[in-house]
Amino acid sequence: MADLLADEFTVLTYDRRGNGRSSRPDGWATTSAEEQADDAAALLDALGLAPAAVFGTSSGGVIALCLLVRHPEAVVGAVLHEPALYSLFDDPAGVQNAMTALVNEGMASGGPPAALERFWRFVAGDSNWESLEDGLRRRMLTNAETYLSERGAVTSYLPAAETLSGIAVPVQVLASEQSRPFFGQAAGRLAELLHVPVSRTAGTHTPYLDHPHELTQAIRPFLRQVSGLTA
Repeated sequence: MADLLADEFTVLTYDRRGNGRSSRPDGWATTSAEEQADDAAALLDALGLAPAAVFGTSSGGVIALCLLVRHPEAVVGAVLHEPALYSLFDDPAGVQNAMTALVNEGMASGGPPAALERFWRFVAGDSNWESLEDGLRRRMLTNAETYLSERGAVTSYLPAAETLSGIAVPVQVLASEQSRPFFGQAAGRLAELLHVPVSRTAGTHTPYLDHPHELTQAIRPFLRQVSGLTA
């Protein structure tokens, strides 16, 4: 997806603290959407790329939403793909309990790496997990404990309705056509709070893996608009 967009945009991707190739700071045990949003704003500022158009998916969509609230000056527009706002699901407790059981089963069978794999297969599908580049999969499994420990702190984030309705930065809310229903439920309710429509794209909860061309087509017009580019 980054390669597809790099034909007309400067594309920045990064590994969040404690994830991928980014180390865990000394004494750091957990995080929050606020801390992650502050990290993103600081990175954009350090690289001289603010304000930027931001794409966030799943828990990254939650962080991007928090970035809009805490650092609107750093963002010219945001694409929020199926942000994992659990409180906006039809049955938050039911989904949370099902995912907790899944993670616990994985922990019992093989610790954090096994738990992360089960979680990923559940939300993204077996084929998407198996198609991951080997090096990327290894990094994800190595940092499985970090991701599992931060998931609850990030997905529990939700600003007040008046805060959301006051966001002035342009936002595109996106949902996948073959994703699990509860992700679409959250996207729909967030879109209502932001007073924007929901855009649709092909694929699962990870369309950047299974339908990157369609995903790029779905967001490119918005990125052009907020970046001041013409078609």
